Amino acid sequence: METPSDNKAKTPLQIREIQELAISIAAKNLNPTMLSEDFLKFSGIIPDDWELAKQPVLNPNVAQVTFQNGVSIVAQQRTVTFMEAIGTKSLEELNIPVVAQKYIEKLPKAEYKGLSISPKALIPFPDNQNAARQYITKNLLAPGAWQDFGNAPVQAGLNLLYQLDRCQFSLSINEAKISLPDQSSMPALLFTGNFNYTLEDGFQQRKIDQLTQGITSWKSDLKDFQEVVKQRFLNQQNQVVSQPNQPESVFPS
Repeated sequence: METPSDNKAKTPLQIREIQELAISIAAKNLNPTMLSEDFLKFSGIIPDDWELAKQPVLNPNVAQVTFQNGVSIVAQQRTVTFMEAIGTKSLEELNIPVVAQKYIEKLPKAEYKGLSISPKALIPFPDNQNAARQYITKNLLAPGAWQDFGNAPVQAGLNLLYQLDRCQFSLSINEAKISLPDQSSMPALLFTGNFNYTLEDGFQQRKIDQLTQGITSWKSDLKDFQEVVKQRFLNQQNQVVSQPNQPESVFPS
């Protein structure tokens, strides 16, 4: 006879939409070796009580610090990127807009070049291994002989560019896979957005002001991204549903 625990064990794994937000700041001649846990805490960029999720990466070309609250910071020669798994957090609970702003405040003399607000959404298709591919090739692209070539179904992605009043918005749609605990995988669609803000040449304080204004637009960017994905591509009017907090990014790089 099956016990309640047996029934629970056989319950299908519920995979829901997974979301992530990233804020990337471009600057000339960034030094990745500056990005350390001690620097971030001593300068007041992050709180003292944040705990590491894994050993940091620190070398002349790239540095990465990942925390247990789902925040990851990556520095390269020309960009520093703040990433956070949204999970079940409310918008008010997200940390990286504040952290990115403090980074600029603590390093006001860096030669800043631009800003990108980049939300991502991973939409699972659990019922059909070919559903994600077919969504792109049959729903978004016109059928034609170009699809019937080679010895395997064609794989396709889509890149779009929108001009908004405040910035330029690019959106890419690609096939992806979600790795499951049983070592299998589930097909999914990866929607990646980029809201790109350029900085005008001029006084340094003017660039700082433009960066600050761009960062404060992140809620509008995220809202527009969710509207485009949910309503204009997936025809869903419901509010975004997210996956429980992820300690690290699950998105393909």
